[in-house]
Amino acid sequence: MASQAAEQFSEVDKLRVQLLNNVEDMTDCQPDDEPVSSREILIRIENIILGIVTSVSKGEAPVLALPNRSSWANVSFDSAIGLQMSSGPSVSIIRSDCPSSVTKFAQILKILSVIYRLVQRNSYATKRDIYYNNTQLFGSQTAVDSIVDDISCMLKVPRRSLHVAVAVSSNIAGIRNIVSSAKFVMIVEKDATFQRLLDDDFCTKLCPCIIITGKGVPDVNSRLMVRKLWDTLHIPIFALVDADPHGIEIMCIYKYGSVAMSFEAHSLTVPSVMWLGLLPSDLQRLWVPEDALIPLTKRDESKLSSLLKRPYLSSQPDWQKEMELMQQTRVKAEIQSLAAIAPDFLTSIYLPNKLRYGGWV
Repeated sequence: MASQAAEQFSEVDKLRVQLLNNVEDMTDCQPDDEPVSSREILIRIENIILGIVTSVSKGEAPVLALPNRSSWANVSFDSAIGLQMSSGPSVSIIRSDCPSSVTKFAQILKILSVIYRLVQRNSYATKRDIYYNNTQLFGSQTAVDSIVDDISCMLKVPRRSLHVAVAVSSNIAGIRNIVSSAKFVMIVEKDATFQRLLDDDFCTKLCPCIIITGKGVPDVNSRLMVRKLWDTLHIPIFALVDADPHGIEIMCIYKYGSVAMSFEAHSLTVPSVMWLGLLPSDLQRLWVPEDALIPLTKRDESKLSSLLKRPYLSSQPDWQKEMELMQQTRVKAEIQSLAAIAPDFLTSIYLPNKLRYGGWV
């Protein structure tokens, strides 16, 4: 613990010297459409460090206050945007003199120093790069991922503006001149289904379209990409997810956002997303074989009840009916269950008929 504390104050000293030497040389190197300039991001980091240095100079233990990204008390619902962070009362206090939080305090300072250098130099690093910068301090990749989101929320800037990249290009805002003959965009929950659609040449057999997958719960850049396509092409956005509470929640993240990233709702949510399938009513209508259906678990039932209480469901009566049907039947099904009807049922019959005759909610 002593070595961690020493390291955190070492980072403070390094940053303080760096700020004094280089503050006059900072230049604005942001793309034109970024909402917060690079200079402003640097100033916000400097203000945090200044607060820490001030506390140390007074003989006080520095603390950091992070908005609680897992609390519903910190979010509000806007039908035009989705879930967005409000100035709620819930914060997490990270203390430098508390055994339970001193490590996280040091981790935040370390990542702040990395972000400061990246923004200042107009360079990029992946979250994986940051983790391997000090594996002993961070302990796991998950810790780095969470803290990067915490810092984005604390600084009130989009995560992509921190110059921390992920697998999908973080410079979605820099994509220009998108031209496509696609008639719609289809979000696919699972990579296995996505690959099946590619193998069956779905995008050219039916009509030109764009399919995208976040491989389960989507990362921020997958959501940014869907929003970019919607803003640019002005075409329908459909979601193809499993008929289970987990799939429904993933679809809701694309459409309404998540509590954890509600502070970025304006650029992440796509309010026009429509539920193409797999619908719980499809299971009965298509006579999906019983051996392809899966009983809901206690966890599923709890998740479903929680979803039905979400503030945005009141504006989606058709979604409510589908979810209530799932509650009544107490079964769920994966998209792959359609193969029990016929191996090519998904691409040859189900999706073409859905899209042709309006079978979505």
